[in-house]
Amino acid sequence: SMWRLSRISRGPAGFMAAFAGVTIVTLALIPLRDRTNTTAVALALLLVVLVVATLFGSRTAFFASLLGVFSFNFFFLPPLYTLTIADPQNWVALAAFLITSIIAGQLSSYARRRAAESDRQRGEIERLYEDLQDAFEKASEAEALRRSDKLKSSLLDAVTHDLRTPLTSIKASATTLLDNKKERFLDDEAEVEFLEIIDEESDRLNDFIEGMVGLAKIEANALHLRKNWNSIHEVINAAIGRAKNQLETFYISIEIERDLPAIFIDAASIAEVLYLLLVNAAKYSSRGSKIKISAHQIQEDRVEISVRDQGRGIPGELREKVFEKFYRATENQVPTTDGGLGLGLAIAKGIVESQGGRIWIEDGKGEFVTRFVISLPIGDEGN
Repeated sequence: SMWRLSRISRGPAGFMAAFAGVTIVTLALIPLRDRTNTTAVALALLLVVLVVATLFGSRTAFFASLLGVFSFNFFFLPPLYTLTIADPQNWVALAAFLITSIIAGQLSSYARRRAAESDRQRGEIERLYEDLQDAFEKASEAEALRRSDKLKSSLLDAVTHDLRTPLTSIKASATTLLDNKKERFLDDEAEVEFLEIIDEESDRLNDFIEGMVGLAKIEANALHLRKNWNSIHEVINAAIGRAKNQLETFYISIEIERDLPAIFIDAASIAEVLYLLLVNAAKYSSRGSKIKISAHQIQEDRVEISVRDQGRGIPGELREKVFEKFYRATENQVPTTDGGLGLGLAIAKGIVESQGGRIWIEDGKGEFVTRFVISLPIGDEGN
């Protein structure tokens, strides 16, 4: 709009508007001049100059000022209808009006130009902001696509390995047993071995499916927690009991602070987290090494549970990545997930955080290499 007005000011429309404005004010005040002093007339004409300066610029305002001086002198200063001024005081009034109108017109025009410049700058800033926002959106889309491709690749790799491998073993074992029914080339011991393969690989498939379902529930905030006051000792015992087969070749020690208070948690899901950590510790530690579980109250309102092992250790730069879903270590990195799918620790983190806790990895200190730490609130923070 300011651009269109600037175009108008360079044409005759601005001067016509100035002429019309002064004429209208003059015709309106002539019948009232006996009851109106010259100051009021000068202010009315000055208002026309200001409006013209604001809308059409300084040149049109200067023209309006000259018209205003003529009208003021010819129609309102005695002797009327002449350009002669009898009273020297009226010369002062006329000069003051002319100077004031010119200055006011210039100031109003300057303010108009500044406003137009401000509009242009704002428009430029908005354009730059839109360009920057567009660039950020494109970069975010590119990053999202990159992460999506990486996730698809990881998922495909995981599914290919963790789904196809047990299916292949189950299919081969079942086919062999069926052929044996026809030709009887296996003894009883061999049949049992093939049945054990089917059983173990079926469990592997079940773990795979449970992991996928568990992760989906966490990401959809669909975990159905049954929180009650529970003893840490009972939760730890439940986790150890579930992992007894994986822990049978390790020295397990438990250190629980005396008089440790009960905590308001979903005991089954926290026991699941400890089970995942114990299996993870066993998987990447040598047989006969030590695994230690500890529980202590670290603040008035929090309890800390840790699992320490003497395994391979986890480099510092990987200690955040191991909690990412589908994270799979490279050949030169230390693997850190159970089952190979890269879901165990991601699920553990989701469960812990869903109950107001934190999970992290730090150095084991002393005879231990790695220490997984879970911090949980004692009370129900939601109430």
